[in-house]
Amino acid sequence: PVCNMSSVERKGFLSSSEASLLSVGDVSASLNADLFNGLSCEEAKRRLKVFGPNEFTIANDEPLWKKYLCQFKDPMIVLLLVSALVSMAMGQYDDSLSITVAIVIVVTVAFVQEYRSERSLEALKQLVPHRCHCLREGITRDFLASELVPGDCVYVTVGDRVPADLRLVEAVDLEVDESSFTGETDPVRKNTVQLKSSGGNGTPLSERKNIGFMGTLVCRGRGKGVVINTGENSEFGEVFKMMQGEDAPKTPLQKSMDRLGKQLSFYSFCIIGAIMFVGWLQHRRLLDMFTIGVSLAVAAIPEGLPIVVTVTLALGVMRMASRNAIVKRLPTVETLGCATVICSDKTGTLTQNEMTVKFLYAANEDEAQVTGVGYNDAGDVICNGRKVTGLSHPSLLKVVEVGLRD
Repeated sequence: PVCNMSSVERKGFLSSSEASLLSVGDVSASLNADLFNGLSCEEAKRRLKVFGPNEFTIANDEPLWKKYLCQFKDPMIVLLLVSALVSMAMGQYDDSLSITVAIVIVVTVAFVQEYRSERSLEALKQLVPHRCHCLREGITRDFLASELVPGDCVYVTVGDRVPADLRLVEAVDLEVDESSFTGETDPVRKNTVQLKSSGGNGTPLSERKNIGFMGTLVCRGRGKGVVINTGENSEFGEVFKMMQGEDAPKTPLQKSMDRLGKQLSFYSFCIIGAIMFVGWLQHRRLLDMFTIGVSLAVAAIPEGLPIVVTVTLALGVMRMASRNAIVKRLPTVETLGCATVICSDKTGTLTQNEMTVKFLYAANEDEAQVTGVGYNDAGDVICNGRKVTGLSHPSLLKVVEVGLRD
């Protein structure tokens, strides 16, 4: 029989946090899954149209020539280009050629290095297996993992990568290596036990023992699970979307180079203007004075500085790459040198160094949850399902007062 899609279309899919708190039967019912026969091929095709393929979509890359031209936006490069054109106009072809060669070297090195590093984004797709073992119409089939949909039943065994987020329904001595996802180096032993709700934002990823995360590696045992999330809706998909997010702010080195470029431009125009003004007072030819001013301004521009900076950063990127650290942008290497303290947990995962309160416990056994993330005023204090306001909960207010005094 064809499964009813009404509830699954309303919900779309189950998050791993939600699925970990549900029993196997509840998950199966929520996704209209059949644990014994699997989905029908017709139903799977319908769901594939609704949810899309189980793969990551990389935004269309800009053409290479456009990426190359973007390297010329740097203020220092623009200043060097102007000085090269002015030198050529004044007949100083040797200076113009040397500056142009310097620009080409700088731009090419930066472009090649960043192009190679950006391929790391596509490398994430290699963590998603191409094929998997799925139960369809009562038969275990071997087909493309990209065709998986929520509600499919998948079998995994030693050496397999989990093809999608799974709510495990069978786990026989099942251990999974989640180091590529959570940072934990030891394999995690999986089970099918329903977790108890702890309130707040759900259980941490590392405690969801009944969930198999997309991209993780099965290193022991075997298991069976119901697909709850696919593609970019999976937990691993969230990591992928973060890597495709907004560009990071400029590094200290970029800010310094931009400031230097603007200052040199300003001083160059001041020199040209001052010399032309003095020449005008002395009744000399303005063209001669302009030529002298431009020559001095061009001489003040350190055309070798961008080369030294770019080559130094490129060497730093190569050294980090030899230690399996991928750097997407050259100036990012310098940012590490500006760090005085790096906060990490026992797995080496970097944090934001923002320790925040999540729960409040009062002497009269009142318990409140504090929502929000990070150092900001976005969030509320919830006690027994109600928002704490003013003096509504004196016991909790006392807790806050004691904390502030300490």
